[in-house]
Amino acid sequence: MPPQRVTGRFSVLKYFKGEYPLFEQTFRNIDDILHKDAGCGSELDYIEQTSWILFLKYLDDLEKDKETAAALSGKPYAPLLDSFYRWESWAAPKTADGKIDHNNALTGDDLKEFVDRELFPYLKTFKGSAESSATIQYKIGEIFSELKNRIQSGYNLREVIDRIDELRFRTNIEKHEMSHLYESKIKNMGNAGRNGGEYYTPRPLIKAIIRVVAPVIGQKIYDGAVGSAGFLAEAYEYLKAGENLTTADLETLQKSTFYGKEKKGLAYIIGIMNMILHGVEAPNIVHTNTLAENLADIQERDRYDIVIANPPFGGKERAEVQHNFPIKSGETAFLFLQHFIKILKAGGRAGVVIKNTFLSNTDNASVSLRKLLLESCNLHTILDCPGGTFQGAGVKTVVLFFEKGSPTRNIWYYQLDPGRNMGKTNPLNDNDLTEFVELQKTKADSDKSWSISIEDVDQSTFDISTKNLNSVGEVVHRTPEDIIDEIAALDAESGEVLVNIRELLNRE
Repeated sequence: MPPQRVTGRFSVLKYFKGEYPLFEQTFRNIDDILHKDAGCGSELDYIEQTSWILFLKYLDDLEKDKETAAALSGKPYAPLLDSFYRWESWAAPKTADGKIDHNNALTGDDLKEFVDRELFPYLKTFKGSAESSATIQYKIGEIFSELKNRIQSGYNLREVIDRIDELRFRTNIEKHEMSHLYESKIKNMGNAGRNGGEYYTPRPLIKAIIRVVAPVIGQKIYDGAVGSAGFLAEAYEYLKAGENLTTADLETLQKSTFYGKEKKGLAYIIGIMNMILHGVEAPNIVHTNTLAENLADIQERDRYDIVIANPPFGGKERAEVQHNFPIKSGETAFLFLQHFIKILKAGGRAGVVIKNTFLSNTDNASVSLRKLLLESCNLHTILDCPGGTFQGAGVKTVVLFFEKGSPTRNIWYYQLDPGRNMGKTNPLNDNDLTEFVELQKTKADSDKSWSISIEDVDQSTFDISTKNLNSVGEVVHRTPEDIIDEIAALDAESGEVLVNIRELLNRE
C-alpha cells in the first residue's frame, strides 16, 4: 500500500522544515515501478512519466475546487475535460466507500491502449480549441503535444496511478506539500547527468536572489533560461506571501507577472507543469531558443522589470546564433547576459548566476562584456558562491546583482562561506544565506564582505575579481571529491569546445 498521507499540524511543521520523508518515499516507490518498465531508462524518463500523471491528478482536484466555488456563488461551471476523460472515470473510479473500484478501473493492455489512443490524442486537441495561449486549456494541449506515454506495461502504469491517486491537492497545505515534492523530484534529475542538472538551481540560492532583487506585484518578471521554472515558481511564492493582496493582485500574479523562454522540450514541459502545480494556471512560458532572437529586434514593449536566471554554461550555440549579439562569444552564458541587459527596462533589476571566471577572463569577449555591464548598469552586488553550491558541478559561480540605467560606482562583494564542505550530504540551506541577505541591505563590511570603487578597477581589462582582505579564520579546503568533480566538469567543457570546432570545420 502507498505510505499514509501526512496532514494537519504535523504537515505544516514539515513544510516549513522542508522535510517530507513519507511523501518522498511515495516518489521512490514510483521510481522503483518505472525502473522495471522497459520504456523508462533514466531519471529523466521517471520524472517525465510521473509528471503527466501527477498533473492529471492535480487537474482533477483543481476542477473539483472550481466546481465547489461555482456552486457556492450560484454560478454555472463547465469542466475543462469531458466526463469520459476525467481522472475519476478512467484512472480512479471509486466504490461507495471511496476505494478504487478495481472492477471498473482500466489496467494492463486496456489501460495502455486507452491512454495512448484516446486520452493523449484528446488532450492534444486543447491546443487548437483554446481561446488563447494565455489559458490553462492551451497549456494542457501543449503539454500533451510534447509528451508521450513511455510506460510500456499497463500493469506498471496502473501501479503508478494508484500511488498518485493517494495524493490530495485540495488545501493550500497539500498544494505546498505537492510542489515541494515536485521540486525534490526535479532536483534528483541531476543524477541523470549534466542535462538533468541544468534544470535545477538550489532553492535557498534562488530565494536569496529574489529577496535581494525584491520584485513587487505589478512588475513583469522574466527568466530567459527558464528550465524547470524554479526562479519563477519561487518568485510567485514570494509575492503571494505578501499582506493584504487584493483580487486584482491575485489576477495580476496569474496572468501578467511571470514570463520565461526555454529551448529544451522536456525542461519546457516540466517548467509549465511546475508553475501550474505551484498555482499559476497559464504561465507565460514559450518553447523557443532565446538566443535565436536578434538583440537589435528587442523593443521597449518587449522589456521586463525583473530578470532572475541561471543560464546554462558552456559553448553550444552555432556561429549564426552568435551573430545576433554585438559581443561574439562561444560561451552561452555570455550571450544570455547580453540578452538580459538588453531586455531589462531602464531601472530594471536583475540577479544572474554566472561562472566566477567571468570576473577576470582576459579574452576580448569577457573584457567587452564586463565593460558593457559596468557602463550600462549599476553592478552593485556580487555574491561569491563556494564550490559545491551546485551539486555535481565542480565550477565555481557568482551571482551578479545589477540595475539598468546608470553606470557602476561601487561594487559590494560577499564571500559565501558556510564553514563546511558542501555536497549531497551537506547542501546549501536557507540559513547559509541569511547573513548575506541582511548585510546586502546596507552593504556593510564584515569578515565576509567588502567594497571596491569602480575607480580602482583597471579600465583596460575591467577585471572585477578581488580578494577578501577582511577574511579571518581558517581556510576550508576542498575535498578530493570536490577536486575530481571540478576536473570532470572542465573535461566536459573542453569536450564541448572540441565538438563545436569540429562542427565549424565540417561546415567550412
